[in-house]
This record gives sequence, structure tokens and C-alpha cells, in this order.
Amino acid sequence: MLRKIITINEELCDGCGECVPACHEGALQIIDGKARLISDLFCDGLGACIGECPTGALQIVEREAEPYNETKVMEYIVKGGPNVIKAHLEHLLDHNEIEFFTEALDYLKANKIINPLALQPEGSPLTDQKQNAGHHGGGSCGCKGSAEQTIKRVEIKTDTAPVGFEQPSELTHWPIQLHLLNPQAGFFRNADLLLAADCAGFVSTAFHPKYLSGKAMAIACPKLDSNKEAYVEKLIDMIDYSNLNSISVVIMKVPCCAGLAQLAMRAQQLAVRKVPVYITVLDLDGSELETYRAA
Repeated sequence: MLRKIITINEELCDGCGECVPACHEGALQIIDGKARLISDLFCDGLGACIGECPTGALQIVEREAEPYNETKVMEYIVKGGPNVIKAHLEHLLDHNEIEFFTEALDYLKANKIINPLALQPEGSPLTDQKQNAGHHGGGSCGCKGSAEQTIKRVEIKTDTAPVGFEQPSELTHWPIQLHLLNPQAGFFRNADLLLAADCAGFVSTAFHPKYLSGKAMAIACPKLDSNKEAYVEKLIDMIDYSNLNSISVVIMKVPCCAGLAQLAMRAQQLAVRKVPVYITVLDLDGSELETYRAA
């Protein structure tokens, strides 16, 4: 089918912005001082913006076009840099094009390009839809018990607590099993991750205050869990898209448990961003044998 699409001559464009309000579909934005077509999905090709351009930088071209292909659009979008990518992703979400948004994230991941939406600071106007739209086949199984929840804790001064006082939990979210977690969930953004072997929390009475405090958590068993390649992919997503600060791995001294540390180190090596990985090994009585930074 023939499609009419706006093209922009960047040499002629002076970034005046006159074309933006004339584009009723919101396909044009001024980014880094130039007019950008952030998504040809929403360009109706009517050319309302052309008459507003004082430099003649805009024109319509008509070409034989196959059905809309988000991957091909991303090949163009990424050339504009992080700000253009971010504007395009937000544009898709604003129009509820979740399928195209997911395809765009897959393109970024395949080409080892960081998702700029994940770099927004906590408290920025990133809606729940934007936080969770990148969740495709890697999180909750759909049952209510694995639905994402943030757990708010009331700080209690333990030095004045009565005899028999129960140590408060340091857990800040649910679920915690790695297969059930969405690697782009809000509680992982700009967080320090604790990746713990399933048994570790039972052998150490100091697990919560010493290892979990201040961290987002994921648990896994490298011996019994299936599809450990999915674990590596999730950890890569957490590093690159959720902008993790660090990964702390707590494992048991038994040989099979070392596999969890290897998964974390492999993810760190394959990720675009590089974050420190710390390994803590516990003895069967809960005592700490060693803690070191992985190479």
C-alpha cells in the first residue's frame, strides 16, 4: 500500500517548533534542537505541519510501504539518541500501543541499548502502565498470589523494644521468587538487588537486618529450579532497564549453590551496564564464611 510520510531535512531545521502544534497526531516533537518524527505510526501524511515550517525542512514523500513494522521504526529512532528513543516509547504508551512498545523494548534489548525510561528517578511521573508494559513473559504467572505488591514498613526502634519483641521484616515487595518477578518492576529501579539462595534465609538469624535491609530481593535455587537461562535474561533486564546499582548474592557453602553466583556473574558480563557483584557464602550453621567482590 502507498503511504504518505513526513520527512525532515535536519540541515534546514532550526528547531523553531512551529510544526509541533500543527501535528494533531502528536508525531512531531522538538528534541535536541531539531524537529523529530518520533513515530510514523501516528503520522497521517496530511502535511498540516508543512505550512508552518519557515525553513522548508518538512516535506511529504509517498512510497510503497508494508504494514507498520516497529522494528524498522526503531532502526530509525535509535539514530536520534536516548531522548528520541524515550519520546518514542512514551508516545507508544500514551496511545496504548503496548504491543509495539514491547517490540520496541525487544529491539533495544537485542541491540544492547539501554531503555531510557528505566533511568527516570523514583517519583517521576512514570505511570504504573509504563512501569509494567515492558513485562512480557517474564513475571507473574497471572495468579493473585503472585501479583506485584510494595510492602511499606513502619520503623521501630529495637533498642527500646520490650523483651520478646519480634524483629521486623525488611522485605519491601512481593513476589520474591525470580521466576515470578517482573525485572522492570518499580521496586527494582535504581535499587541494590539481593539475590539469595532459597535456603539462606532459613539458616541465618541475621538474614533480614544484615543482608536484606535496604535491598530489593529475589530468591532462586540453582539446583532445583528450571529454565535458568530465563534467570540470566531477567538479571540482564534488571541491570540494563531497571538501572540496578549492585547485586549481592547470598549462597550456601554446598557446591550446587555456587551456580547462583555464576548466573549473576554471567548476567553482569552480558549486560550493557556494568555493576558490582558481591558474593557472600554462608556455612550450614548460618555463620558467614566469606564475602568478596566477583571479578
